[in-house]
Amino acid sequence: MKQNRRGKIFFANDFAELGNYKACSKALERMAKEGDIMRVSRGIYTIPQKSELLGTLTPSFDSVVAAIVKRDRAKIIPTGLFAENALGLSTQVPIKAIYLTDGAPRKLMVGKIPLIFKKTTPKNLATKGKISGLAIQALKSIRKDRITDNEINKVVSLLKKENPQYLTHDMKLAPVWIKEIMRKAQTDNNV
Repeated sequence: MKQNRRGKIFFANDFAELGNYKACSKALERMAKEGDIMRVSRGIYTIPQKSELLGTLTPSFDSVVAAIVKRDRAKIIPTGLFAENALGLSTQVPIKAIYLTDGAPRKLMVGKIPLIFKKTTPKNLATKGKISGLAIQALKSIRKDRITDNEINKVVSLLKKENPQYLTHDMKLAPVWIKEIMRKAQTDNNV
């Protein structure tokens, strides 16, 4: 662990070659209690970064999610209020982060934030564009009957930044009403 940079995320099963899982977990728990490492969540640890100003730094939520995705070789996409917030469609800070995944469904606590991975169909994870994938999930969360013209305009302006090939591909995966919004961005780019 000490050969890696501070802040790197470790999992109990990263040490499987050193002994059985339970023994490794117990050793990591002891190290966390002694303050040598930090327990981020159940079975997830790090050697925390230090700041003279702030003291011990907790790993970012995004770095924990990225480490889990890399370990599980899973695809994910944020959904709900988390997707809306990521696109700037909502100023509300989500109290939980929900991701759709092709990996194992699970719920973890990262700090005080619940991290939920929900199993989904391959179609929901087939988007190529980061912006267009987020837009589809955010718009599904807002719903057709509640969306405002301001939100539509914001999504269209964001989608104009998407790779045109990705936008064309991802439109095929969107519900009809979302496809119409995505088409506005595509049409505006062709003018």
